[in-house]
Amino acid sequence: MEKSEITIDYKDLTDAATRLLEGGGLRSEDAAIVARDLVAANLRGLDSHGVSRIPMYLERIRRKVVNPQPTIKVQKVTSAVSLIDGDDGMGFLAGHQAMDEAIQLAKENGIGLVGVRRSTHYGMAALYVKQAIDAGYISLAYTNSSPAIPVWGGREAFLGASPFAAGVPGGKEAPYVLDMAMTVIARGKIRLAATHDEPIPLGLALDSDGVPTTDAKKAFEGVCLPFGGAKGSALAMLMDLLAGVLTGANFGGEVKSLYFDHTEPQNVGHLFIAIRPDLFVSKDEFADRMDTFVNRAKEVPLAQGFEEILIPGEPEERTAMKRLESGIPITQEVIQSLTEEGERQGTDLTHFFELTN
Repeated sequence: MEKSEITIDYKDLTDAATRLLEGGGLRSEDAAIVARDLVAANLRGLDSHGVSRIPMYLERIRRKVVNPQPTIKVQKVTSAVSLIDGDDGMGFLAGHQAMDEAIQLAKENGIGLVGVRRSTHYGMAALYVKQAIDAGYISLAYTNSSPAIPVWGGREAFLGASPFAAGVPGGKEAPYVLDMAMTVIARGKIRLAATHDEPIPLGLALDSDGVPTTDAKKAFEGVCLPFGGAKGSALAMLMDLLAGVLTGANFGGEVKSLYFDHTEPQNVGHLFIAIRPDLFVSKDEFADRMDTFVNRAKEVPLAQGFEEILIPGEPEERTAMKRLESGIPITQEVIQSLTEEGERQGTDLTHFFELTN
């Protein structure tokens, strides 16, 4: 742990986040959901999507481009398909409601498909596939986002980092939890590096002139690069087509930036799919087959430099278990920004952030 960090108990950090979000205008129950989700990202080691984002979310509420108390509407399209209007509220709320709707549709029809429009940034994509796993369902989660990467061959941001997530429940072994952005590195991590005035490796981003850079601040003002070159760009395009074009949300560079554009709501689009795991084999047989797959994968001979084989989601789950026990490391910069938000609201957070090690 760096000297500039302190560790904070999971419950204390969640309580502090809840108080800030409620003070920012969210309903108590909604503030608790968003706070839990943000701290879940910190738990899993995805600090770029954790409580450090609270000041930015609250600023967007103050600018009236996020509705703190949305009326989320569900429209049934077919027996297995629904459309959700997020009413420009926090994307976490629309996202969870949409995945819950997809699960209910899948329970009745074997598969459920739910589109979402008029949403906003919905945080760590793994939240929603883990929600489905907890209910015993296979799931896919698509979202578009504000421009962060160019189409292949371009130098200006057009496509979003648009994370893709997938979840498959296991039996006795770990479930499969995939959460990956279409960039070489998550844009939030570049933002975090910029905040801490830290360099980034070459090959992750271009500056605003289209020149490769190691300066995180210039990279954040420029564009991230897609992973896998043309392949990553093509996948990012698919995310925008399915989550944006299909759902009626903004698309093709229209989604507003979280950080730089407070002119109007983002109108982010999501698409959720839930699938019953017992469509072709029994639930017990599916669980056994998943365990067999995981065990076979872990028994593959190791390449040089590796000590074990991990299933997607396992590293993050191990980090979460460790941080649940020892506390969540939070930088002084993040603590200061949260404390300042508390002072703006008249909310005293001293109790939470003086719990040093």
